[in-house]
Amino acid sequence: MQHTFVSLSLQLGSDWKPVERKARLGHVYRCRCGRPVFFRNCLCLGCNTALGYDPERGELLALEPGPVDGVWLATAAAGAAGSPSQRVAPEPTLYRRCANYDSAAACNWLLDVREPSLTDAPQTWCRCCRLNRMIPNQSDPAGRVAWSRIEQAKRRLVAQLIGLGLPVASKVSEDPQRGLMFEFLACEPGGPRVMTGHASGLITLNIEEADDAVRERNRAALHEPYRTLLGHLRHEVGHYYWDRLVDGTPWLEPWRALFGDERASYSEALQRNYSEGPPPDWPQRHISGYASSHPWEDWAETWAQYLHIADALETALGFGLRASDVDLDAEPFGSDALDSALDPEGAAFLGFVNAWVELSALLNELSRSMGQPDLYPFVLSRTVVRKLHFVHRVVRGREAAG
Repeated sequence: MQHTFVSLSLQLGSDWKPVERKARLGHVYRCRCGRPVFFRNCLCLGCNTALGYDPERGELLALEPGPVDGVWLATAAAGAAGSPSQRVAPEPTLYRRCANYDSAAACNWLLDVREPSLTDAPQTWCRCCRLNRMIPNQSDPAGRVAWSRIEQAKRRLVAQLIGLGLPVASKVSEDPQRGLMFEFLACEPGGPRVMTGHASGLITLNIEEADDAVRERNRAALHEPYRTLLGHLRHEVGHYYWDRLVDGTPWLEPWRALFGDERASYSEALQRNYSEGPPPDWPQRHISGYASSHPWEDWAETWAQYLHIADALETALGFGLRASDVDLDAEPFGSDALDSALDPEGAAFLGFVNAWVELSALLNELSRSMGQPDLYPFVLSRTVVRKLHFVHRVVRGREAAG
């Protein structure tokens, strides 16, 4: 599977200002019958073809029963938009569905039957579900609903991380020392409040965040412009990747020069943020008020923005949006906004950011036309773009190093 940024920058170069339209990829899928299907789908409602997502290929596949019960054969890739003749069938591969397919999670991810873990365990979890250490109580209807919503967001996150070439191994079963795992917990009556956060590879999420009304109340109380399940997960996984990719590496000192010294008291910084609020000039230096509280939070907020922008642009390109569809005069960011002028991908990164400035302006106007808040309620300053470029360089450096 081609690295996400490589394919994205190639598409931006050709499709954002294209000579002609062509078959597109990126969250745009069509069943073998030609009808549109989506990342989360298990079944085409048009022709009743079974569907499944292969995280290694980054493709939604059309399936038919394989040679034995519980095994499926991929018959066509649902990932290419265009006429059926333009779609290319994948190499013959036998799959099993994730063991959470029939659960409230309704997981549509697939496992290659050649995976070593399937030799003795024909019913097991996919790459995304095996990251779970604790899920909500499934005897409670509210717990089942919460888990369903959380897993929808988590699958989108994990698919993107895999596409970016980042390490995604389960701390539960694959890499106990450096892996990643999730706990989705509810507050118990009379017990301590469950705090959403990250610690040593464990991401904890209070499942009340899956309740739209509760999450909106929390957002308003904290004066946040944006609060979603996917945003939570992208932010917290940013802390994890700081531990994996920055701390104790050659990236650490340049990171401190840009984001600040993380050795400043974290607890005192958060207490000051909640009691006094962010400094008045935070928009010039940070993507959000919360990012100004401590360098770790600045990194996590910036990391989440990088993932937001990459995913949204990939989706827009997949659906055929291009620069000519956005009538906007915006001053583009230049090389002075880069963290490193020596980055060979500097020009491609600027194209990535400048395309997002144009697209997000359109998306915000569309939201306003519906009487809704801005879809992207953030402003990118040059300092923030420099930080985004640093995140990009860390992500690409990890991929380049293998």
